Amino acid sequence: MTQGLEAATRGLAYLGGGILAFISVMTVASITGRALNGLGPFGPVPGDYEMVANGCALAVFFFLPWCQLKRGHVTVDILIQAFPARVQAIFGLIGDLLIAVVSLVILRQLWFAFGEKFPYGSDALRNTLGMGYKPFFPETTYELEVPVWTLYGAALFGALILVVVSLYTVWRSVVWVRDGQEQPL
Repeated sequence: MTQGLEAATRGLAYLGGGILAFISVMTVASITGRALNGLGPFGPVPGDYEMVANGCALAVFFFLPWCQLKRGHVTVDILIQAFPARVQAIFGLIGDLLIAVVSLVILRQLWFAFGEKFPYGSDALRNTLGMGYKPFFPETTYELEVPVWTLYGAALFGALILVVVSLYTVWRSVVWVRDGQEQPL
C-alpha cells in the first residue's frame, strides 16, 4: 500500500509541477507579447490571469498529498528534538491528526462548492449526495469560458487524495508511537 500511495502522490505532484511549468512559460509569453503589442501578430496570451489563478490553485491541491506523505509541512523541530523518541512520535501523531481533520474540512467544503457549480444530475441524486440545488446555468470563467465545475472537480480530486494520505499518515504515526520512535521516510 505504501508504494502505491507514494507512486500516486508523486505522479500527482509531477502533474502539479507540470502545471506550474506551463504557467511559467505562458506568463513569459504573455509578458513578451504585451511588450511587443502592436508589432505585428504579437499580443498578450488571452486568459493569462485565469490560467495563472486556476493553475496555481490546482497545483497546490496536487502538491499537498505528497507533502503530507513525506512530512514536508513546516514544523518546530528545535523544541521537539529535545524530547525522547516516543514523545517525538506522539507529537508527530498529533500533527498528523490535525492535518487529517483539516483535510477532511477542506474536502467537505470543496464538495459543497463543487455541488453549487455542477449543473448536472437529478434533484434526488443531488440531495442524496449533499450537492444542494442545481445551478440555473453552468458558470464559466470570464475570458476562456472554462466550466468552473471542472476546476472544482480537479481540486476535489487532489483534496480526496490528501484525505486518503492524511488517514494513512495517522495510521503510520500510531504504529510509530507503538514502536517507540518514528521511522525514516
